[in-house]
Amino acid sequence: MWNPEVYLEFADHRGRPFFDLLARIGAAAPRRVVDLGCGPGNLTATLHRRWPSAVVEAWDNSPEMVAAAREHGVEANVGDVRDWSPRPDTDVVLSNATLHWVPEHRELLTRWAGALAPGSWLAMQVPGNFDAPSHDAVRRLAGQEPWAAPLQDIFAADDVVDTPAAYAELLTGAGCTVDAWETTYIHELTGEHPVLDWITGTALRPVRSRLTDEQWDRFRDELIPRLDEAYPARPDGRTFFPFRRVFVVARTG
Repeated sequence: MWNPEVYLEFADHRGRPFFDLLARIGAAAPRRVVDLGCGPGNLTATLHRRWPSAVVEAWDNSPEMVAAAREHGVEANVGDVRDWSPRPDTDVVLSNATLHWVPEHRELLTRWAGALAPGSWLAMQVPGNFDAPSHDAVRRLAGQEPWAAPLQDIFAADDVVDTPAAYAELLTGAGCTVDAWETTYIHELTGEHPVLDWITGTALRPVRSRLTDEQWDRFRDELIPRLDEAYPARPDGRTFFPFRRVFVVARTG
């Protein structure tokens, strides 16, 4: 289950890649703009300012997130992005920090590119930090007793997302003109255990779903010193958290 309040604790930090992605989409006056994986809708709501004449369509598989998006004035729908197909008037499709949860997202990107009309825009951003110290700490702890059984295969895959070059190859092969890049953001965080707080709202969701409340509290207690060692706080209380992200903006041919 997604928790919109926990996710939004770092709204400013999480929003920056969205706007960096949006800045590279060159659509002037699209008819329909689709946000796949809209989350709590705080970012989706800004699409009306960029394209005031467009119909904004939003999807997320979390009822909790969709409810939060509707509170932001977004006409959001509960649904799996794997079941989505573009309408004939769809000119822009974007997906921000969603497709890494979908193992078959490469096939989806190719399918969407083929279904969109020529001149349409397809844009996505995904985390590229699956080998970061934060994930490595979770992976190592999850492999130890007593966590190995309930957390089997957590973060086991090393090919969750591809490189920008690989996505460029994929979508160029699908007939698109592609702009792909990566950026490592250095997030300046504060708080007692800020990296734990950050990943609790995202990467630790699969862990939380497999543990009881008591197990969850114990797992977090064991994870804290590992994260604090990997991301030590400065004397002034700030913690720097590097976070790599992969961006792809494609225009159909």
